[in-house]
Parts: sequence; C-alpha cells; structure tokens
Amino acid sequence: MIAKAKARFVRMSSRKIKLVIDLIRGKSLEEAFTILRFTRKAAVEPVRKLVQSAYSNAVSQLGSFDLNTQEIIVKSIRVDQGPSFKRWMPRAMGRATPILKRTSHITVELDVPEPEKEE
Repeated sequence: MIAKAKARFVRMSSRKIKLVIDLIRGKSLEEAFTILRFTRKAAVEPVRKLVQSAYSNAVSQLGSFDLNTQEIIVKSIRVDQGPSFKRWMPRAMGRATPILKRTSHITVELDVPEPEKEE
C-alpha cells in the first residue's frame, strides 16, 4: 500500500529542500527519522513533519498502530518549485532591484507492506 502526503507553499527554495530529501530517499522510515534528527539544515523541519504526516496517513488507512517502521520505505520524495513572491529592494540613485521569495511543493510516498490476514 502507498501512503502519500503533500506540503504546498513551503516558504523555502526547492534547492535547499532537495539537499535534505536526497538523504532519505529509499531509506526505511526509522532510518529516515534518525537522519533527519541529526541533519543540521533549516529544511529538515518541514520534511520531518511531512514524513510524519505520511506515516500517520498509513496508520489511518490501515487502522493499525503496530506498523513496523523498519519495513516502511520512503518510496519517493520530490520537491517542485512553487510560486515566487515578488518584492523590491531600494538601491542607490533611485533604482530598485527585484527580490524573489521562493516557495516549494513537497510530495512524499511511503511503501507500507500489507499486514498479514489472520484466518
């Protein structure tokens, strides 16, 4: 089963987030949380919250709280560029230069093994 979660309009550039998501792609959920705990980047917090949300979605879909985090895999995680806020900064001699405040959309998919059916 696939559990998904999305975070849209995250106020951070996609280049900064990509550095973090490349570390956890393809890892088990427990290993991904350990990597995120010890990585010192600002993008860790929104990525950690998103992976936690995807895990909560998996628990909600299966209706079971005893999922093994060693077996759950971060199947895919990607970041796309969102819209940019356009601002202006005054410069010398009456000029102005543009400032782009970038946003991102992050999507994560977890591969959750189906639980064994008891008969």
